[in-house]
Amino acid sequence: MDETALHWVFGYGSLIWRPGFDFVRSERALLKGAHRSLSIYSHVYRGTPEVPGLVFGLARGGSCGGMAFGVGAEVWEPTLAYLRERELVSDVYLEAMRPVRLQSGATVSAVTYLINAAHGQYAGRLTIAEQVDLVRRGHGQSGANTDYVLNTVEHLRVLGIRDRALERLAAALAAPVGEAA
Repeated sequence: MDETALHWVFGYGSLIWRPGFDFVRSERALLKGAHRSLSIYSHVYRGTPEVPGLVFGLARGGSCGGMAFGVGAEVWEPTLAYLRERELVSDVYLEAMRPVRLQSGATVSAVTYLINAAHGQYAGRLTIAEQVDLVRRGHGQSGANTDYVLNTVEHLRVLGIRDRALERLAAALAAPVGEAA
């Protein structure tokens, strides 16, 4: 199918392994100008306001390997509505169209969700020890925060996408409590 006939969504976290919408094509992709960052306090899906978890966002700078999902025009409007309900629970994400390079070589414009660094749920740059603590304690509507992080790590490995910071975090999460940092 022609890439120009599709609407595209870029997944960099749970969208990789649980998109939740119908798509006709998926392919590894690279987004330049932003990187995957575990720096959003989760008050709903992976934590609560009292015991927040952490979820991924796209922070300025660098690049991010992920998945691009091509969605047919006939289901684009309900797909976009679903994504907005899922991703825009608060204003911590900014929806934007960004160019992503598909593994096949084509560049497409894809919906992405960038971090709103001015939002109160933006955690900023955290140490691995701080991330481990929040992730281990976080649990929300979608389950344990640890599952979210480790599922993302595993799916990135299967795709052949290296995210060294995330791999260090996964190793720290696997360490016994007290030895995470």
